[in-house]
Amino acid sequence: MARTKEGKEMSKKSIAKTSGKKMKHQKKERKPHRFRPGTVALKEIRKYQESSRLLIRKIPFQRLIRELAGVNEKEMRFQSSAIFALQEATEAFIVNLLEDSVLCAHHAKRMTVMQRDINLARRIRGDEF
Repeated sequence: MARTKEGKEMSKKSIAKTSGKKMKHQKKERKPHRFRPGTVALKEIRKYQESSRLLIRKIPFQRLIRELAGVNEKEMRFQSSAIFALQEATEAFIVNLLEDSVLCAHHAKRMTVMQRDINLARRIRGDEF
């Protein structure tokens, strides 16, 4: 018996066999892994607490300082160490304010920090509005 090539036409039996097998063993698409609510936030908090780098970008902060100081002309100059000190003080103030605001939110039996928590924290500290 000579071997023959099927070519373009495959037998109907072989098509039915292969198509049935493919459908059975086809894998479903996996959903991406989702963390429980709050897990990613806690990871980010730990990451930022471990690092000692500044979180506010330097150039935008420098522009803000110059704008607040009213330096449109080149009369007043700032040393880079002065801007760095202002930036560190600003970040420390914001972190402490947010820590107090979180405590106010927990006292109100909430997990979400709202504007009224920040206002209450500022009032207790004696900051001006």
